[in-house]
Amino acid sequence: GLLWQLRPSDVEVELLAHTRDVVSRELPAETGLHAGWVQNGGLFIASNQQRLDEYKRLMSLGKVYGVESYVLSPSQTKDLYPLMNINDLYGTLYVPKDGTMDPAGTCSTLARAATARGAMIIENCPVTGIQVRADDFGVKRVYAVETAHGTIQTPCVVNCAGVWARALGRLAGVHVPLVAMHHAYVVTERIEGIQNMPNVRDHDASVYLRLQGDALSVGGYESNPIFWEEVSEKFAFGLFDLDWDVFTQHIEGAINRVPVLEKTGIKSTVCGPESFTADHKPLMGEAPEVRGFFLGCGFNSAGMMLGGGCGRELAHWIIHGRPEKDMYGYDIRQVTPAALTALSLLFRRFHHSLTNNNRWIRERSHESYAKNYSVELLRQGCVFQERHGWERPGWFSPGGAAPVLDYDYYGAYGQERHRDYAYNRLLGDEYTFDFPPHHDIIKTECLTCRNALALFDMSYFGKFYLVGPEATKAANWLFTADMGKAPGTS
Repeated sequence: GLLWQLRPSDVEVELLAHTRDVVSRELPAETGLHAGWVQNGGLFIASNQQRLDEYKRLMSLGKVYGVESYVLSPSQTKDLYPLMNINDLYGTLYVPKDGTMDPAGTCSTLARAATARGAMIIENCPVTGIQVRADDFGVKRVYAVETAHGTIQTPCVVNCAGVWARALGRLAGVHVPLVAMHHAYVVTERIEGIQNMPNVRDHDASVYLRLQGDALSVGGYESNPIFWEEVSEKFAFGLFDLDWDVFTQHIEGAINRVPVLEKTGIKSTVCGPESFTADHKPLMGEAPEVRGFFLGCGFNSAGMMLGGGCGRELAHWIIHGRPEKDMYGYDIRQVTPAALTALSLLFRRFHHSLTNNNRWIRERSHESYAKNYSVELLRQGCVFQERHGWERPGWFSPGGAAPVLDYDYYGAYGQERHRDYAYNRLLGDEYTFDFPPHHDIIKTECLTCRNALALFDMSYFGKFYLVGPEATKAANWLFTADMGKAPGTS
């Protein structure tokens, strides 16, 4: 139920602002009920200069959107949060109007508001099938939903099934690229002096500390999360046993940040299923395989704070054919409906060959999970970039070969972690807000392209044939060059 108002993306800041407005103002005003909102503020911890630079940028973005925030010195942080260890701090980002939502309270209040507006909520009614029919043009469309209690004819289905979204998608012939993992937090015993303290996110320790009355909830993102290999259809509102061998790293990070935790007991543990995606972004919009089948899943443990804004955009998407905001990064097709051109189709978020590639989904989702809090932006020393699962040359290191090895899962699951990995070091040099070391190398390559000769491998691009009497006119509208010239001319 954490809600941080500042994210690196301006669209996400707007989505979070809508969620906050709904739970803190709109729902209580409409229903007369408390929606579970607690405004206790939020603190982002910077234990290195790069992280502090990132927070200064976030503060600048916040000013544009009217989000009150301050970069605090270590001593100012100590005044605000007396129980915090500041010995390794460079500073913090404080957002006074961040807070938390009680998921049960928020959801029950939303249900009350929805039913008052005419919605019908039917529980314990499992979906057993989704009927899909081809229209007169051969386009597949949703026709009906089959349940254990009868069939509902409808042209629209929204898949908000979380870790079960893949199974629900299969019923309609839709590939949903996400994986299920165990995701956990623990609740401490009472801590004297913790009352009214802000929530804490220590990115470099990959841990968060959420205020829960007079105690703390502690969680984060491990390098070795447990995959839920066989997602059970009968698992509902249940929990897994917590694996302390996996979770202990969060305890160590939490104790370093709030030392009193070392002498504080654990009151309860919560370990449940959560869905994660290859790029750590939600899956939204209409599926490319079936018209009328919409996705609202894969929220990567941020469903509560993104749910309000994303729900509003998804509703607009369904009714009007497009969202109001630029949801390009979340769109399962990653093609803006307003720009369905051959050019835009080249840049789909997930190539169709990847959406059902279990190895790719698993490895990339794990990497996104393990590096969630990271600061990020072959034979001849090539450093690659990735697009649609294809690797393409980014730049060439003058230091010679730096081969790409198989994914090592950061040493988890019995995998041996790569040692002295040259390619990984080259990638690590890019994690800076300053010019990376290879800036001048790329400058030289650009000048070579301009003044000499270069060959570009564009295999990863899609290929489209423009045919018809106005093909040349369309091509000249799409591209900057004059496409009306004879073949072989420049």
